[in-house]
Amino acid sequence: MPVIFRYKGYRFFFYSNEGNPREPVHVHVRSSDGEAKFWLHPVSLDSSTGFNAQTLRELVDVIEQNIHLIERTWNEYFS
Repeated sequence: MPVIFRYKGYRFFFYSNEGNPREPVHVHVRSSDGEAKFWLHPVSLDSSTGFNAQTLRELVDVIEQNIHLIERTWNEYFS
């Protein structure tokens, strides 16, 4: 599971096997509090366990600020 970056104890990553056929670009976020999955186009929550609404809004902001890094890392890994 390639880690893209870390932010305030959150790990932003994707799984090396993202479905067959592969799902569209997305990112998983995990911390000791829970895990969430976000689609990138548009940035939106797919699923979440353990995170409250305030945390999810913060994570959306972080993803939007790093969307190019996430996409570049995804494309380089799966190319």
